[in-house]
Amino acid sequence: MEKLTYFVKADNLAKRFPGANALDGVSFQIGQGEILGLLGPNGSGKSTLLKCIAGLLKPDRGRLEVLGRFPNRETKSQIAYLPEIDYFYRWMKVGEVLKFVSAMYGDWQWDRAKELLGFMNLSEQQGISSLSKGMRARLRLVVAMARDAKLVLLDEPLSGLDPSSRGHIVDVILSEFKSSEQTMILSTHEIGETEALFDSVLFLEKGTVRLMDRADTLREQRNLSINDLFKEVYL
Repeated sequence: MEKLTYFVKADNLAKRFPGANALDGVSFQIGQGEILGLLGPNGSGKSTLLKCIAGLLKPDRGRLEVLGRFPNRETKSQIAYLPEIDYFYRWMKVGEVLKFVSAMYGDWQWDRAKELLGFMNLSEQQGISSLSKGMRARLRLVVAMARDAKLVLLDEPLSGLDPSSRGHIVDVILSEFKSSEQTMILSTHEIGETEALFDSVLFLEKGTVRLMDRADTLREQRNLSINDLFKEVYL
């Protein structure tokens, strides 16, 4: 892929659902090798924005470019998207899930998938129906991070995990991220555990951009951690 000055660029992006503007004039861009923290309270538009970037939703207004193109089948093939909700068939085993997903993507890395299973304390023989919410969250992360995707979208990757496990999962995300080749957008409420990952942060509120800047710049200007800044902005 040619060298891009940005991996995602949104200009005045809008998406409306009955009774609500999920996105209302969102503009931002993110370059190669960056991790963007997508932050905001429930209902701020974070998941809608990720789905638009992933090509699962079509914006009603504005311009969106992903990997240098309008979202299409080609861009979808280069995006690893981790949704917040479970999407596994409960009759499957972990190994069957991995085989199912691997057949869908040409960038699947079996060696990485098996290594990640070990990191997550999961076995290919485990049945999905027997996994706890936290273990299913770990499996969703395995599925997303086992691909050699250019753009990684993580929607609440720590959801359902107990506090003692979150630091380990953040370490896995960081170790698997290829900063020379990939870009990541990470939406989360667990800011204290993840803010060390962020190069930039984007604060959304009711579908609009409340604040965006480099994470280090905000820390220096406000003399606050990103977690404390979140509390100041929204509470």
